[in-house]
Amino acid sequence: MAIISARTADPAPSFGSKPDHPPDLVIEIDDKSFAAVGDAPAHRAVSGFRLTARRGEFVAMVGPSGCGKTTTLNIVAGLDSDFQGNVTLPTAPGRARPVLGYVFQNPRLLPWRTVHENLALVLNGEADAEDRIVALLEAMDLTGVRDQYPGRLSVGMQRRAALARAFVVKPDLLLMDEPFVSLDEQTARRLRLLLLDLWHARPTTVLFVTHNLREAIQLADRLVLLSAPPTRVLTDLVIGLPRSRRDDEAAVEEYRAELLGRAGPAFELLG
Repeated sequence: MAIISARTADPAPSFGSKPDHPPDLVIEIDDKSFAAVGDAPAHRAVSGFRLTARRGEFVAMVGPSGCGKTTTLNIVAGLDSDFQGNVTLPTAPGRARPVLGYVFQNPRLLPWRTVHENLALVLNGEADAEDRIVALLEAMDLTGVRDQYPGRLSVGMQRRAALARAFVVKPDLLLMDEPFVSLDEQTARRLRLLLLDLWHARPTTVLFVTHNLREAIQLADRLVLLSAPPTRVLTDLVIGLPRSRRDDEAAVEEYRAELLGRAGPAFELLG
């Protein structure tokens, strides 16, 4: 039986403090399986998966291709309810239910709506919608293309618009499924910096899926390493590289090499 519930978040703890309240995000997936279809055999994608996060944490999940990362995100998002387990989502005080933002591998902007209209659509006429849209477009350097259709934008601009759309709803939880995949490194790096700027200015809990260990180190507070399918958590560790040094590519590479040199099945999969 799948159970999706909500938990009203406590005030965010100050940086460096030791939180003593329960985690705001709890993911418990006992089993997620896909039935056989045609020549494709039955497949057990996730089993015994346990993960928690506190309000405002940035958690990166890294695992081999096809291990079930996207399947897990879709379960958390409520897009797939056919699983055994329980998911408890964070909910801000005053909200009747949790608000989620989801950034996919592709921007998924509606091509028949302008950039501004894509953001307005998810706000559904809220009183301060225009102020929020204007602020996000400015933060993402998209003010000049607010009335353009997605097909007229570069790939990088489309990804920035998708980020703005995810943040404009003031999400209690932001899900990100390899949002910078297939981008050249220069564009991806700019988007990572923009993401961090948005996250620091508008704190929220982030669950970020990637196969790029360097990206995870640059962005996250915690690194969760996943097994081959059926996926489960192999290792959950706090990233030991201070954020003040993560702009230094040499420091990131040194920390990455240190992780790859550790013993154990989780780190062997990274290699």
